[in-house]
Amino acid sequence: MPARPAAVAVLPAAPGVYRFRDGAGRVLYVGRAVDLRRRVGSYWGDLRDRRHLRRMMTGVARIEALVCDSAHEAAWAERNLHERSLPPWNRVTGGLEVPVGIRLDPSPDAPRLDVVGEHRPAPGVRVFGPYLGRGRVRLAVSGLNRVYPLAHAGPGRTAGERELARARGGQDTSVPRLAAAVTSVLDREPGAVAAALAALTARRDAAAEAQAYEAAARLQEEIEAVEWVVAPQRVATSGARADQDATGWTGDVLVRLRIRGGRLRIWEQETCTRSSPGIRAPAGWTPFLRRNAELAARLAALPVG
Repeated sequence: MPARPAAVAVLPAAPGVYRFRDGAGRVLYVGRAVDLRRRVGSYWGDLRDRRHLRRMMTGVARIEALVCDSAHEAAWAERNLHERSLPPWNRVTGGLEVPVGIRLDPSPDAPRLDVVGEHRPAPGVRVFGPYLGRGRVRLAVSGLNRVYPLAHAGPGRTAGERELARARGGQDTSVPRLAAAVTSVLDREPGAVAAALAALTARRDAAAEAQAYEAAARLQEEIEAVEWVVAPQRVATSGARADQDATGWTGDVLVRLRIRGGRLRIWEQETCTRSSPGIRAPAGWTPFLRRNAELAARLAALPVG
């Protein structure tokens, strides 16, 4: 196996997607990583669980990467890119996670927060997402229901439900207030997210102190799941349907992201001579484009081999 190329050291220890190109510029492989530097660098190791890629590595001439704001965003980016075009060395479309949404129904008689596979519009009902990973999203909903016992707050509660609401601190909280609190968390409002995670963390720590280790482990899973659904994620949305392109350039490298139907579908890079750096991006994309254009220019100056 050739020595690890200098380009690996340029990659950040951050989540993102990466791809390898051959000498003719053809994309060989697209993958995702929680830590780009460590994951990409592992291809110049012994590839114990990826032996089928050894032949591919002898033809890699260039590394490219998109740094994402979360592992969830990286998972969506990989999935969207694979659905558009699957490179020859990728065996399956990226990720096995199932896309789902979280439905919030604040109806006074039967309020609920649950996981849905598809969005069916209904008056007063909001569906958040999309998210990847049905099991993980169910854990997030379980955690949110633990902190905000919406399902036990309706007027038709049984004695057992009233007791459960009391135990969870929601016996005197109205359905609208609980629904508003959940909405704030799922809308990623920093204070609301911090409060929800702090409440779950306190419950986890109390369970561990009481030596209820299974309960503490479950709460830790719920904490991680809530962090997954509230993590920054812009490459797959249900609300934005406009088709638009986002571009960023630094030096002589242009990065172009094509967004179709609210999803990042195409990632292009090319040589582009311009007098000065610049960004053209829809709202919220400018920091993403700037950092990735700068990374693209650094990687372009460090070919593999």
